[in-house]
Amino acid sequence: MKKIERFSEDMSFIDKQGNVVHPNRDEYYAKKESGKAYAFFNCSASIEAIEEELPLIRECVRTPSNLELALMEGTDNLKGDPKLLQIAREAKKAGIRYVFDATYQGGTNRQTADELAGILNQAYQSPLYQEGEQFSGEIVFREKGKYLFRE
Repeated sequence: MKKIERFSEDMSFIDKQGNVVHPNRDEYYAKKESGKAYAFFNCSASIEAIEEELPLIRECVRTPSNLELALMEGTDNLKGDPKLLQIAREAKKAGIRYVFDATYQGGTNRQTADELAGILNQAYQSPLYQEGEQFSGEIVFREKGKYLFRE
């Protein structure tokens, strides 16, 4: 039996037949599950200001490039199961202004929630929040059929 030789820099390797295989990172992550989490939060900044600051925030917290974020103003455009939509209705009643809908290719729902927490923590340290402005928000993710709030 041939030993599989691996090359660490580009993830390529030699298969059992002696062929060099160059895996595609996108194909690799597409085969794995995707994590999903949502952040409901308030911020006095405009949606345009948040979108403009977001690349720097992601860079500061070293957000994985395969974490996709969709920022929405309001909760009305959020799609999902009835349990998630109930959480969104409660957030709306509480006056929550923004929602991040996050998908993390190759990550778990909990890992996705952790990445969102890093983003929100860094956002609070950014010019998006005025000095003394109170942060309010929650991050939710699904685990074992139930939505949990990240602590």
